[in-house]
Amino acid sequence: MQNMEEIYEQYSKTVYKYLFCLTHNDDISEDLTQETFVIAIKEINKFKGSCKISVWLCQIAKHLWYKKLKKNKRENNIALEKIEDLVETETAEDIVCKNENKLKLFKDLQKLDETSREIIYLRMIGNLNFIEIGEILGKTPNWARVTFYRAKQKMKEVDENGKKN
Repeated sequence: MQNMEEIYEQYSKTVYKYLFCLTHNDDISEDLTQETFVIAIKEINKFKGSCKISVWLCQIAKHLWYKKLKKNKRENNIALEKIEDLVETETAEDIVCKNENKLKLFKDLQKLDETSREIIYLRMIGNLNFIEIGEILGKTPNWARVTFYRAKQKMKEVDENGKKN
């Protein structure tokens, strides 16, 4: 198996992106990414190879985040300005339009249930495929695909209801 330094180099960005999807906070995501790899180093002998190592690392990261939420008893609030920093734009007009669209998108996302939001974040921001999403969430790839589709449908309904009001 690769040494942990190579594993860190290869997967740290993936783990960070995944954590950012959950935490919506740069500092927390960085801290939890480091903590994930500390645990991975200690627990590497428990990795059985039944899933991708990136999935195993993201599962560790998710458990750390939930542990932190439980410990701090905080709500998972989105930090839009942090997510907006991840998107590159080309012109001032594009920046204004995209920011307005993103703001609306993230406001609409907050109206969805937690599972729907997490699926959309993992797919759209984390760039994960349905197999990886299913493995991370302990479900089948088909479940992830269907849930993503339903979440998109809910987003359309939220958008249509918003236009009617």
